[in-house]
Amino acid sequence: MGEKLLEKFMESAKSVLPISAIVIILGLTIAPMSLGTIVLFITGTFFLIFGMSLFTLGTDVALMPMGELIGSKLAGSRKIGILIIGGFILGAVITFAEPDLQVLTKQVPAIPDMLLIISIAVGVGIFLVIALLRILFQVKMHYLLLAAYGVVFIVAAITNPQFVPIGFDSGGVTTGPITVPFIMALGTGVSLVRSGKSAEEDSFGLCGICSIGPILAVLILGIFFKPTESNLAYETVETVDSIRELLSLYGHGFVEFGKEVIMSLLPIVVVFALFQILRFKLPKTQLIKILVGIVYTLIGLTIFLTGVNIGFLPAGTLLGRTLGALSYNWILIPLGMIIGFFVIAAEPAVYVLNKQVEEVTNGAISKKMMMAGLSIGEALAIALATIRVMSGISIWYFILPGYVLAIILSFVVPHIFTAIAFDSGGVASGAMAAAFILPFIKGVCEAVGGNIMTDAFGIIALVAMMPLITVQIMGVIYEFKLKRTEKVESEQDQDDGLVEDIDVIDL
Repeated sequence: MGEKLLEKFMESAKSVLPISAIVIILGLTIAPMSLGTIVLFITGTFFLIFGMSLFTLGTDVALMPMGELIGSKLAGSRKIGILIIGGFILGAVITFAEPDLQVLTKQVPAIPDMLLIISIAVGVGIFLVIALLRILFQVKMHYLLLAAYGVVFIVAAITNPQFVPIGFDSGGVTTGPITVPFIMALGTGVSLVRSGKSAEEDSFGLCGICSIGPILAVLILGIFFKPTESNLAYETVETVDSIRELLSLYGHGFVEFGKEVIMSLLPIVVVFALFQILRFKLPKTQLIKILVGIVYTLIGLTIFLTGVNIGFLPAGTLLGRTLGALSYNWILIPLGMIIGFFVIAAEPAVYVLNKQVEEVTNGAISKKMMMAGLSIGEALAIALATIRVMSGISIWYFILPGYVLAIILSFVVPHIFTAIAFDSGGVASGAMAAAFILPFIKGVCEAVGGNIMTDAFGIIALVAMMPLITVQIMGVIYEFKLKRTEKVESEQDQDDGLVEDIDVIDL
């Protein structure tokens, strides 16, 4: 276990250090930060690396096996009623305690927190059932996406315009670090039981479909409520003046985020315990291994969220505010692209997705290939968000053509790339997007005098949308190269056959 943890630590360091170096360089040059803010950021970087290491190890040991076991049992029952009820309960329960959902509730203060949480949880539960039934009845994903997003845009057209950016943001925020690995593993378990030619494709797509539920929930609530200004879920100081203040701040953060993570993991543990008592009957050694993995996940995610919210959040806000106030603030566009390209690697769920993609496709779609598509997508998303904030252009001019293009591509590319792409959208818009990218864009919005509700919010929606396009375009390129390789090999085989025929004639 020690060797695996060291391996995870090195992977996490490679993921987090590039974006940290960029922020520190900016903080020491064109966007000066106080020493206290830089100290907060550097300590936050260490917590991100260590927390991400423990979290990804815990995910491999506990969350993924738990999800696969539960998914295989639900599908193995061969009873649609059990699949529907079990899928809905799992989707709702997991979402109800998702840490990133707390970010969303503070962004929409016009709606009572509990009403918003319940509505989103129900939305995820319903769409998880739809996703599982899609696998069971082999409905093509592009037809389901076309119908679902058709409904989404109809509702978006009649809801309060100020809720549209927040509604689309919610789809990405809700599929967070706990929800993503468990739901992905659930899909793997169901597809393995069903097997068949499309089992590989069916392993993906659940997160992408589930993210539609929160969007619809917020847009529907927006018809009945009036928006007000809002803040992020966790407000923290922007600098510290002493070691004692630093320790106190992080100590408070560990307690607060530790409680959130415990509440997030508890429903999953309870559901797994019920399955263990009634169906699994796993041996003691396997149970101990899973319990150790849960502890790793708990400690790792607590450390990670503490580092993100206390170390990265104030740095993101100050960076955006300072750069936005520059006379040459056009520099935000290329800088935003650079930040977006590297920050995606620090999302903990990205590792889970890329690893599963590589394993399920037997290396045909590598982790490097996936990371390239996600990095380019996030770079473009932040560039577009920056342009939108600085110009005040409505989010409709981005999300409508973006989703239309994504759905058109879904009819062209190999189906597995569509499923992976829509999963990627939820994965890309996780904790770092909510606690670093969103504050960064809010800081820019404040500096240029924009409307935070209509201009700043929507950044997570763009972060979730762009991978749908870039990953599918990657699929087009992949298919083109595959066909070209097959053509070359076919021609080579024909040439070899011709040479053999000539040799026979000579004899």
